[in-house]
Amino acid sequence: MNDELTVLDYVKALLTPWRGAPPRIPPIEAAEDVDEDRTTLMDSEAVSQAASPIEEQLPSTPIPETATGAAVFPWRAFIAMGLAVAAQLSLEPGPGRTWVLGLGLYLFAAAWVVWANFRKEWVLPPYRAVESRADPYSIHRVYLWIGIVFVSLAFLTLGGNRFTTINVLLWFSAMVFIVLAFWLPNPQPRGSLLEKIQQMVANREWDLRISRWSIVLLIAGGLVIFFRVFRLWSVPPEMVSDHAEKLLDIWELLQGETLIFFPRNTGREGLQMYLTGAVIKLFGTGYTFSSLKVGTVFGGLITLPFIYLLGKELGNKRAGLIAFLFAGIAYWPNIISRVGLRFTLYPLFAAPTLYFLIRGLRRSNRNDFILAGLFLGLGLHGYTPFRIVPIVILVAVGLYLLHSPSKGFRKQTLLHLGLLTLVSLVVFLPLLRFWIENPSMFSFRTFSRLGSIESPLPGPGWQIFIKNLWNAVTMFGWSNGEIWPVSVPYRPALDVLSAALFYLGIVLILVRYIRRRNWLDLFLILTVPLLMLPSILSLAFPSENPTLNRTAGAIVPVFILIGLSLDGFLKGIESGFSAPFGKRLAWVVFGFFFIWSGVSNYDLVFNKYQENYSLSSWNTSEIGGAIKDFTGTIGSQDRSFVVAYPHWVDTRLVGINAGFPTRDFAIWPEELSTTLDVQGSKLFILKPDDSESLASLQNLYPQGVIQRYESQIPDKDFYKFFVLSD
Repeated sequence: MNDELTVLDYVKALLTPWRGAPPRIPPIEAAEDVDEDRTTLMDSEAVSQAASPIEEQLPSTPIPETATGAAVFPWRAFIAMGLAVAAQLSLEPGPGRTWVLGLGLYLFAAAWVVWANFRKEWVLPPYRAVESRADPYSIHRVYLWIGIVFVSLAFLTLGGNRFTTINVLLWFSAMVFIVLAFWLPNPQPRGSLLEKIQQMVANREWDLRISRWSIVLLIAGGLVIFFRVFRLWSVPPEMVSDHAEKLLDIWELLQGETLIFFPRNTGREGLQMYLTGAVIKLFGTGYTFSSLKVGTVFGGLITLPFIYLLGKELGNKRAGLIAFLFAGIAYWPNIISRVGLRFTLYPLFAAPTLYFLIRGLRRSNRNDFILAGLFLGLGLHGYTPFRIVPIVILVAVGLYLLHSPSKGFRKQTLLHLGLLTLVSLVVFLPLLRFWIENPSMFSFRTFSRLGSIESPLPGPGWQIFIKNLWNAVTMFGWSNGEIWPVSVPYRPALDVLSAALFYLGIVLILVRYIRRRNWLDLFLILTVPLLMLPSILSLAFPSENPTLNRTAGAIVPVFILIGLSLDGFLKGIESGFSAPFGKRLAWVVFGFFFIWSGVSNYDLVFNKYQENYSLSSWNTSEIGGAIKDFTGTIGSQDRSFVVAYPHWVDTRLVGINAGFPTRDFAIWPEELSTTLDVQGSKLFILKPDDSESLASLQNLYPQGVIQRYESQIPDKDFYKFFVLSD
C-alpha cells in the first residue's frame, strides 16, 4: 500500500473542512522545512502570549530567520504593497479612469503577497488559543420562572405601540431575571465591586500604574476623537428631509408620545429618537441638527473599542490598535456618524455582537453568548439593516460546526445558540409585539426595497442581485455609489492605503484558510458581503446600491482585515532587520502609513465631502435664520412665509432652523392672496427663479420691499420680500 500523499487526497481534504485540516504538503527545500517548523513553534508561543491576561507587554511575534540565522529584507512584501498601492491609485477618480490597469496591478500584487506569505515575509498574526470547556448546564430555576412571568406580563402590556412606566419596568425585569437565570458565576470570585471600592477607599496610598500600551491607547483615542468631533457643527452643514422626520418624531416623543415603533416616513425603530431626546434633555441643545449629531457621533465612538477588542480577539493588540485607528479616522465611518441619522447604530451593535459571539465560540463560554444576545436584541431597536445580523450569526455558528474545533462541543454550541436567541428575543420583545400587531408596517421598508411593493423591479431579480453584489463588493476600491448625503459620490469607500491593505488582507486570509482550515478565516471574508446585504438586496431601487449607510455593518470586518493585514506587514519588517532596529523601523513605517491615511481621510471629509454636500443640499439654515431675525424684531411666525417651489427647500427644515420645530412655513403661490387678511408686517421668502410668485406679491403689495440674500454657497441666494405695517 502506497501511503504517499496524492493530489486527489489533498483536493478531497480541501472540500471537506469538517474532517479537519488538510495534510501538509512536504516542502521542496530543507531550509523551508526548518522555517515551517520554527513558525509553528513561534505561532504557538504567540497564541499563548495573546491568550495571556497580561496586557502591558507589547505584542511582538517575530518571524523566524532563515536557516543560516540571518535576517532577510522582506522585499517581496514591499513589492506586493507597492503594486497594490499603485493599483488603487489608478482606480482613484479622475479623467479617463478605468479598472483595467488597476485590476492587472492588483493581480500582480496578489501573486507577490502570496509569495511573500510562503517566504514568511508577510504572515498574519495567529488566532488566539481555543479554550474549549464543558458547560455545566446549570440553571437558576427560581430566576427562570420569575423571568418567564415577567416576559409574559411584559408581552401582554406592550400592546398598542406604546411604552409605559409599567410595561418598561416589566420588560426590564424580564431581561434581568432571564440573564440571571442562565449567567454562570465566576468560578474564582475575586470579591465584589463594592468590596474593591471599599478596599481602595481604605488604602491611604494608591498605586497608579500606567503602561506604555495604555499611553499608546490614550494617544490613539485622542486622535480618533479629534477626527470625529472636529468641526462637527459645520460638517455637514445642512439637514435634509430625513432629519426633519426624525426631529418631528423626537418632538412628539418629548410631548409624551412614547412609541415603540415610529410610523412616520415608512416606519422607524425608536432607539435614535430616545437617544436624541436624552441629549436634548441633558444638554439643552434643542430640536437641532446638533442634537442629532451628538447622539450619533457618540455611538460611532463607542463602536471603536469593540473593533479594537475584536481585532485583538482575532489577532493581537497591535492588529486591534490598527483597526481602531484606521476605522477612527476613515471617511466612511466618520461621515455616517456626522450626518446625524441612524446609520451609525448598525456597526455600533454589530461590533459587540460579533465580538462576544466569536469569543464565546472560542472559549465555549455561555456568558459570552448571553452578552451577544443582549447586543443583538438592542441592535434590532436601532437601524433596519441590522436585521441581517441574525443571519450572520447563523452563518458563523454553521461554519464553526462544520470545522474540526467544534468536535465534542456541537450540541453545547447549539444550546448556546438557543440561549443567545432567547436573550435577544426578550430584548426585542417590544418590537416583537408590534410586529405581530402590525406585520406590514414593520416589514414595509425592507420589502419595499427587496420586492415590488413600492416600485416594480426594473429587470429580472437575479440579474439585479448579481449586479448589485458586484457593485457592492467593489465599492471599497471603485465607487461607493451616488447618495451624496453619506458619501463623496462615485469614489472608493476607502482611501488608497486602506483599500490596498484590505484587498491584500483578503488574499492572505484566503491563503491561510487553504493552508490551516480555520473557520474564522472563511467567516471573516463572508461577513463583509453578508453585512452589506441590506444594500445589495435593494432590487427595486438598484441606484441606491451601494450606499455607505446600509453597508455600514461591514465597517467592522473591513477594518479588522486592514488591521490584520498591516500587522503582518509590520511583522515582516521587524524580522527583516536586526533588533531593535527592525521593531523601530516597523513603527516608523506604521507612523508614515497612519499619517498618509489620516491626511487622505481628512481631505475627503473636511474638503471634498463638505464641498459636495454644501453644493447638493439646500441652505435651510440661512432661510431659517432670516425668519428668526424677522420674528425676533418686527414680525412673528404667523406672518412669515416660504413660497413653495418645485424641488426647492423642505419648509419643515426652515421651521426647525428658525426655532419653530412644528411649524411648516410653506405657502403655495395660489394661496398668496389669503395673506391680505393677515395684519402686521410680513416676510415672504422666494426662490429667485420663481418670477411668477414675485410678480403676484408685487401686485398684492405694491409697497413691498425686495432684498436679495447672498448665500455663502453658490446658486443658493433667495429673495426676502418685506411688507411693512404702518
